[in-house]
Amino acid sequence: MEDEFIQRLLALHYVYPKPLDRLLPLMKDDPDLEYLRFRSPVDLAETLQIPLEKANAMKRSYLNYVNTPFLKIYSQQRIHPLVYRDPLYPSSLHDLIDPPAVLYLKGDSALLDAPEKIAVIGSRKAENYSQAVIQQLLPPLLAEGFVIVSGLAKGADAMAHKCAIDGGGKTIAVVGSGFMHRYPKINNELSFIIEETQLLVSEYPPYMPPRKWNFPMRNRIISGLSKGVIVTQAEVKSGTWSTVEHALDHGKDIFAVPGDVFSPLSGGPHKLIAEGAKPVWNGAQVLEEYRQLRS
Repeated sequence: MEDEFIQRLLALHYVYPKPLDRLLPLMKDDPDLEYLRFRSPVDLAETLQIPLEKANAMKRSYLNYVNTPFLKIYSQQRIHPLVYRDPLYPSSLHDLIDPPAVLYLKGDSALLDAPEKIAVIGSRKAENYSQAVIQQLLPPLLAEGFVIVSGLAKGADAMAHKCAIDGGGKTIAVVGSGFMHRYPKINNELSFIIEETQLLVSEYPPYMPPRKWNFPMRNRIISGLSKGVIVTQAEVKSGTWSTVEHALDHGKDIFAVPGDVFSPLSGGPHKLIAEGAKPVWNGAQVLEEYRQLRS
């Protein structure tokens, strides 16, 4: 029965790739989606609060795909879809207002269960300063078994992933597109390395191209998987802030790296420090903070 539910959910998610909170109304009286194929477009439009035209298109697409062997196809592509009811689905993501209905995984899915995960994020414009700081921050954390979580973006994200891998540690990359669309192209090689030796995560079906609104959504997963967030370099108005806001909303620890007071890329971390974030420039300081929290 569970396999049948997974099949129906994967078909639904393929044609309507929305977070769980948007899909739950369909499951209120039909938790296993057994009757979804019989529901009228009018019913779907009312239940999902979408235009009738969109409901019609969704119903047609769902009927086209409901018998597609997604598990077999994804397995052939070395993609492991993890649905929200799976025991391996990270419990911390259920704390989100809008948990992913499905996580698509490539690589070592056991990393999701690692007890110590911390996000390292920053600007796409990150400079050599970020590189130097990350190389000082990560080794103590890697030595204690922390998994480094980031977003595989150009700049600070890529630096964090590379530093974790080069240091013999583990990293999780949460991306804002389906696996058929690697983004950004500059990180293609890094993306291949991560899917072979680490873990690549997306909440989007493989065909989904990168869209600007996907990335703030991705950021809630980065925060949700992590016990804390380290902000390296970031401008005061930056995509980094959506990750920080999600982290603050869910009581995650915020660490910020102080920098050159004349650099716009120091504005974000300095603002966070002024608002109470813990200033750090060495991974040992992060570890000490967690030791104090435990004691």
